[in-house]
Parts: sequence; structure tokens; C-alpha cells
Amino acid sequence: MARAFGATTIYIHQHDENIKKTIEEVNKRFGGDFIVSSVNNWRKLIESWNGVIVHLTMYGIPLPEVKDEILSTINNRDLLIIVGAEKVPSDVYKKATFNVAIMNQPHSEVSSLAIFLYDLFPESMRNSLFNKSQLKIIPTAHGKKVIKNQ
Repeated sequence: MARAFGATTIYIHQHDENIKKTIEEVNKRFGGDFIVSSVNNWRKLIESWNGVIVHLTMYGIPLPEVKDEILSTINNRDLLIIVGAEKVPSDVYKKATFNVAIMNQPHSEVSSLAIFLYDLFPESMRNSLFNKSQLKIIPTAHGKKVIKNQ
């Protein structure tokens, strides 16, 4: 989902060759340059980030209350979105520019990222076409329609 909204990189704490291969295959078939980067020291990544950090957590401020502030703060700066799958250390909460809740109830990390990106970015970011794609999906009311790009 992050790729479809224009993200360029996913940082993962533990190297996973299967994730890397899956992303490379998606790029090959549907275009784009999305990459997987393994990070040995996530704290160092956060410390050195020269942009806006959004931490998605059920303990944060509801997205509708901070959406406008986030959009005005980003203003062409790089955006790092943190979604923790386990207990998140307190220093992540402290280092984040924004701690944002999609809901103040337990929810999946993937769904919170999808909702955040869908709500935050304008319509023009959705259904983007990527360079160098082998396939293009044609929206249909029923069934599937995929064409091969020349």
C-alpha cells in the first residue's frame, strides 16, 4: 500500500529475503522503484532522520485532530512513518514529530498505515501509474482486466 501512495522505501528491522524478492517482483510487474532496506540500528535511523517522523499508535492523537498540522509540517520534507509490531520503546514516542492514532483501540499495523496514507494524501496520488511496468490493471465493476504494456 505504501508503494501505491508514493513511498520509496520500507525499512525493516530484520533482514527478510522473501520480502525483498516480493517487492522486486511487484516493481518488475507493476513498475516503480520501491526498495526494502534492512536496518540494524533503528534508533540510529530515527536519530539521523532529517524530516518529519509520524508514529502510528493507538495511544496517539486522533488523525482528524492533527491531519492539517501534519500536512503543513511535511511541506516537501521527507516523511518517516513508524508502525511498531511489538511493544514500542518510549524513545520512539519521544522522538516522533507526531504520535498519531487511527483509532484508540487495538488494530493492525498494516491497516493503520493504509488508512493514514489514504486519508493524508490527495486523490492525485491514488492509482498512480509507474514507469517500466509490465502490467497495467484496468478498473472494472466485475472481474479482472490486466493488459501488458508495450
